[in-house]
Parts: sequence; C-alpha cells; structure tokens
Amino acid sequence: MPKATKKPVTIDFIEWTGKNLLDVIKFTGQHASATDYKWEEYEDLVDREGLKIFTPGGSYMATIGDMIIRGVKGEYYPCKPDIFAQTYDVLDT
Repeated sequence: MPKATKKPVTIDFIEWTGKNLLDVIKFTGQHASATDYKWEEYEDLVDREGLKIFTPGGSYMATIGDMIIRGVKGEYYPCKPDIFAQTYDVLDT
C-alpha cells in the first residue's frame, strides 16, 4: 500500500473565543450575513445562532474554542482544538 506524508504548510489562524467576533471578521473578511445587520444586531445573531464560517464546501458552524484557519488557497474553515493540536505546531512570532 502506498504511503504519503503531508507537506509542511504554515497557516494563519485565530481562535474563536466567543468574545472576539470583530477580530474574526477582520481575519476572514466581511461575512455576507454581517452586511445585512447593524453591528449590534449581528453580534446578537452570532450569540443566538453561533458563528458561521463560509468554506468552498459550504458553511460550517464554529464553536467557542475552534481555530479558524486560512487554508493554502485563501479559504477559511473551523478546526476543532484537538485536531489543531495534532496537526499544527504554533510558531513563535
């Protein structure tokens, strides 16, 4: 059976803490749903319904503690903390 090793790739990420919505929006770019609301209304919507991350494969809900990752093609997606820890080493910057 052939085997392969994943190529090392450096990514940008931000942790969704539940209190850093503006930082997540700045990191990922403006979400379409955010433009339909005043900022306070959008914050309330995210508090009620959760944070939706738009990916090439559709939208996914990010839960508090998830890492929001910018992929190699500029796409964004949530990653669970345990998977993130198994897959990535955080670099000192």
